[in-house]
Amino acid sequence: MSRRAIWLVIAAVAALTAAPAALADSTQSSNWAGYAVHRSGVKYTKVTATWIQPEATCSRSGRRTYSSMWVGIGGYRLNSNALEQIGTEADCTAGGRAVSSAWYELVPDASHTIRLAIDPGDRVRATVSVAGSQVTLSLSDVTRHRSFTRRLRATALDTTSAEWILEAPSVCTSAVDCHTLPLADFGSAGFSSASAISTTGHVGTISDPRWTATKISLAATGRRFVSDPGAALATAVPTALSAGGAAFNVTYSGSATPTGRVQGARVAGDRRALSPSS
Repeated sequence: MSRRAIWLVIAAVAALTAAPAALADSTQSSNWAGYAVHRSGVKYTKVTATWIQPEATCSRSGRRTYSSMWVGIGGYRLNSNALEQIGTEADCTAGGRAVSSAWYELVPDASHTIRLAIDPGDRVRATVSVAGSQVTLSLSDVTRHRSFTRRLRATALDTTSAEWILEAPSVCTSAVDCHTLPLADFGSAGFSSASAISTTGHVGTISDPRWTATKISLAATGRRFVSDPGAALATAVPTALSAGGAAFNVTYSGSATPTGRVQGARVAGDRRALSPSS
């Protein structure tokens, strides 16, 4: 969720109803799980969602693991060169300690840690908005009444999609040389109150008929936003959307070891690895 730029993601508990769920296309990614919305001719000016900060289940294996939850604009297309995002992390140190943090990033620039204490169980609300070349990134810990807002001029912009993602972050040594880090066991996490606004001013949930919603499952065989998946990855699977399309959960499940290498693939949403100490 760095040139050593490293980029990231994660999710919050959503109350899903028993009513018929909203439908979406499906795909797989080697590092993303969640939903993206997109449609030819549609561009986005705002994305927002709420989640409960998860707590990673850690072991004293000597291996660090990482997970990230974020909202963002752009970055879904494989040829995209930009992504505007903000979110939180739930990681494990090599000594088995769970740590939480917050961050923002305007890909292709490096990510930045937000000095805002986030604890497991806190309700978090995140928003990204774009006006011209200015990006406004906001994160609020609703539980503890703390907030962060940063306005920046973007060196590159992509507004052709909006995303709600739980991610296995990646570490990058260049724009075309990245590998995915081991995914932390975040249990189950979910987004709620998810919405996006288009440049026409239309406000909609993930399942709004004015755009296409794509359900993304994290799997080793999924499409690669990074040049080398590298690390052993667990899988992460989103549920169907709630009736109304504003909420879903993502569940950690099992592990798999990706193989192969795709040189030159774009770097999208692969946020900074915090490399916490044990």
